[in-house]
Amino acid sequence: MNGRVALITGSTGGIGMETARGLAGRGASVILVGLDPARGLRAARDIRSSAGHDRVHAVSADVTRLDGLRRLAAAVGERHDRLDVLVNNVGVNLPARELTADGVEKMFAAHVLAPFTLTHLLLPQLRRAPAARVVNLTGGIPGGPIDRGDLQGERRYIGWTFSHYNHTKTMTMAMTHRLAERLRGSGVTANVVYPGHGYTPMNRSTPIRAFPIVYRPIAPLVLKVVAPLFLSDLARSARSSVYAATSAELEGVSGAYVDDKCRRKPLPASALDPGNQEAVWELCVRLSAPVLQAAGESSSA
Repeated sequence: MNGRVALITGSTGGIGMETARGLAGRGASVILVGLDPARGLRAARDIRSSAGHDRVHAVSADVTRLDGLRRLAAAVGERHDRLDVLVNNVGVNLPARELTADGVEKMFAAHVLAPFTLTHLLLPQLRRAPAARVVNLTGGIPGGPIDRGDLQGERRYIGWTFSHYNHTKTMTMAMTHRLAERLRGSGVTANVVYPGHGYTPMNRSTPIRAFPIVYRPIAPLVLKVVAPLFLSDLARSARSSVYAATSAELEGVSGAYVDDKCRRKPLPASALDPGNQEAVWELCVRLSAPVLQAAGESSSA
C-alpha cells in the first residue's frame, strides 16, 4: 500500500478506525472521515503512532448530508490527485424514522445514498489510480427481501422481525452490484463486505427499541454481557474491509461479496434481483442529482 491513498468514512472510531489502522500500517496514506473534529484529530494521532508514519489526516464531514458529501469530495480533490481506495464504512442505527435536512430517511442516506454519491463525486480521483477499489460495508442481518415500494421506511420501519437497518444493508448490496456493472472497464472495482458483529460505539449506543420486537428480550444480554466479552476485538471486524482493499486475490474483481472470514460468498437473491437493483439505483440517482449535476458527474458511472 506504499504510495496509495485511502479514504474511510466513519473512521474516527469503531470498525472504520481499525480499517484505517490496518491500511496505514501497510503504508497507505489515510484520510479519516467523521463528524467530530476533535475525535478525528485524536484518531489521526493514534493511527500515526501505530503506523509509524504521519500520512494520516482527518476531515470532518456529515456524509448523511448531500452538502457534507460535496464538501468532503472537494477537500479530498484539493489535497489528492488520485484515490486508490474508498471504504464506505459509516453506519447508523436509529430507533425511529428520521429525515436528514435533505428530506432523506437517515439510514438510507448513510448506508445507500452516501456510498453511491461519494463514489460518483470521487470518480475523477479514483479513475486516476492504476486500479482503484471501492469497498462498501453491509452489516446487521442482511439478505432479506427488498421492498421496492418502501425503500425509505415510510410504511414499515421496525416490526416483529423486520428492521429497516437490515433492509438498508441489503440495499447496499444491491446498489454495489449495480455499481460494479456500471464501472466495468473503468479500472475501478466495487465490492461489498460483511464485517461481522463488533462491540462498536454505534452498537454500545443503540437503544433496545431499535431492535425488532422479537429480539428485544435478549438484546440487553447481548449488548451488556456477550458483546463486551466476545466482540471487543474490532481489528477482527475490520479484516474483511482491509482484505477487500488490499488483497491480490481481489485484483480486478468487482461485484463480489466478502464475508467476515474474508471468503467470497454469493450475494442474496434479493440483492441480485434486477428490479430491486433498478429501484434502488434510480432512487439514488434522483436524490443525488443536486450535487452530482452541479459537480458534472454522471450517475451512469
